[in-house]
Amino acid sequence: MHARRYTFHPLDRDKGRGNSADSGHTLLELMIALALSLLVIAGALRLYQAQREAFARTADAQSMRDAGATALTLLAQHIQMAGFVPPDWSLPRSYIEPVIFGCSNMGSTDRASAVRCAALAQHSDAITVRYVGDTVSTWPSAAGEVTDCLGQRVGNAGEPAVIVNRFFVDRPRAGGEWQLYCEGNGKVRGKQPVVAGIERLAIGYWLRGEQMPLRAHEIAADRWEQVIAVDVCVVVRGAWSTQPTRYTDCDGARLPNVDRHTRETFSRHVVVRNSEAI
Repeated sequence: MHARRYTFHPLDRDKGRGNSADSGHTLLELMIALALSLLVIAGALRLYQAQREAFARTADAQSMRDAGATALTLLAQHIQMAGFVPPDWSLPRSYIEPVIFGCSNMGSTDRASAVRCAALAQHSDAITVRYVGDTVSTWPSAAGEVTDCLGQRVGNAGEPAVIVNRFFVDRPRAGGEWQLYCEGNGKVRGKQPVVAGIERLAIGYWLRGEQMPLRAHEIAADRWEQVIAVDVCVVVRGAWSTQPTRYTDCDGARLPNVDRHTRETFSRHVVVRNSEAI
């Protein structure tokens, strides 16, 4: 038998080298494609993060605007009612005076018809509004009684009653969120939050004959019946921000948000419709 001899053609060696080169080229392309994919993914993640932060900022700004508008509307409604007396009210107006009373950087109390100021944890103003409520000027209860700012019953069914509502800023516990509170006279010490996120309430009072609004501590006790209009300002605290920001407070000062929470200031001029000084 003859042994079969095998030989390699030079072209076979070239094919081998060609396959090796082709394999190396494919690996390089794979690495380039992987790098490009990583760049695309990183860009998409950055875009997603930017869009997410933009959405969060927009939602936070809208939330602060809603809180500010709600607080100003609520306060304006009650301030406009100050001093109101229905036609069938038989007692003199002096029975509800002062129809507006304020405190600078303090809360207000009303015990035994003596309105006075009391210290609060927050350096924020407070305002007390008095008027005579009936089933037209207030939302009546199911039994027909007039109600205060919290919907609590005051007086007897079908009869007018004196409404005393006190607005101030407080928080339910240490470290909690600041909120606008109202305490009505339908229940003793029955304060409840009415608008969340309100960090400060600042109020200026326009008195007859004055050229500038006055703060509560600048008004003598016998001049509260001369209030004809009120400037209401609220500072709303928003969400935590990744970037340091600044805001303009109720006094016009430009302040930094040292705790990284965004803030917005909202104000409104309210005329006291039932003031005898007008």
